[in-house]
Amino acid sequence: MYTIGQVSEMFNIPISTLRYYDNEGFFPNMQRHSGIRDFSENEIAALRIVECLKSSGLEIKEIKQFMEMTTRGAETYEDRLKLFEARRDAVENEICKLQRTLDMLKYKCWYYEQAIKDGNEDNINAMLPDKLPPKIQKLYDNGNQKAV
Repeated sequence: MYTIGQVSEMFNIPISTLRYYDNEGFFPNMQRHSGIRDFSENEIAALRIVECLKSSGLEIKEIKQFMEMTTRGAETYEDRLKLFEARRDAVENEICKLQRTLDMLKYKCWYYEQAIKDGNEDNINAMLPDKLPPKIQKLYDNGNQKAV
């Protein structure tokens, strides 16, 4: 069992947020002793899911709907699967966008390092758009892809 303070430190979440989650029904089976919340491994597991869904872009009201689904048992398995598939797809798309951004940043770092070394951009511009060194070409190509 963990205290609310311990859980707050474990997850780097304010105690007030944990109380809010509890009041919203995210921990339906939480035990209390003399009014003090005791977080078991079940609540820790639920909190990991809440934080995962929150990080994936789900709003609290949608997370609450998911948590309510879990209390209804097997009848909601398909709906829960669909939710996780949708969040997975959204996160994968965001990762692709971020990778394009990172590749463009890496390319531009190389670009300006070369421009500084050469004293101008002439050699670089002569290599554009498809005669860059292989590693840099990959960065350039991915960084210049259109968003999907």
